[in-house]
Amino acid sequence: MSDVQTPDPDLARDIDGCCRLTGEFTLRSGQVAGEYFDKYLFEADPTLLSRVARAMVQLLPEDTDLVGGLELGGIPIATMVSSLTGRPAVFVRKKAKEYGTCKLAEGPDAQGRRVTLIEDVITTGGAVRDATRALREAGAVVEVVVCAIDRSPEGENPLADVGLEVRPVLTKAQLDGVG
Repeated sequence: MSDVQTPDPDLARDIDGCCRLTGEFTLRSGQVAGEYFDKYLFEADPTLLSRVARAMVQLLPEDTDLVGGLELGGIPIATMVSSLTGRPAVFVRKKAKEYGTCKLAEGPDAQGRRVTLIEDVITTGGAVRDATRALREAGAVVEVVVCAIDRSPEGENPLADVGLEVRPVLTKAQLDGVG
């Protein structure tokens, strides 16, 4: 995981204030949490979305050919990162569509290209793991995921089992530290 600090010192406070909800929430992983980061609240705010995307640009590997936005939350961020960098985006579905082109990944062909995945929130990494495996099966080189918020336990890489480096803009610890 990256120790790079966000170039926007107020971003953690602003994301936390906008997106942290308390209550009882069932996560994609099936875990029940007492808080939830509603990423759609920052993704729907053009100013916050732009700030997150600019921070992500700083975390992209230089040799990235394509930015891969995961359905649904990674797509608006990947679109913004693509716009800021001039790198094409590929949009990765949760499962291949069953009509038309029947593609899992929409956009340019990823075969033989270095795809840096873009995700909103990672807890256990299930969706990222699935997308990584599918893109690799399609011939893409996938080694890094850049996420807006890494909720996994501090110091743990939930995607080590698939050899993926996680580069977060913000960690749960950083968000928890903005009293």
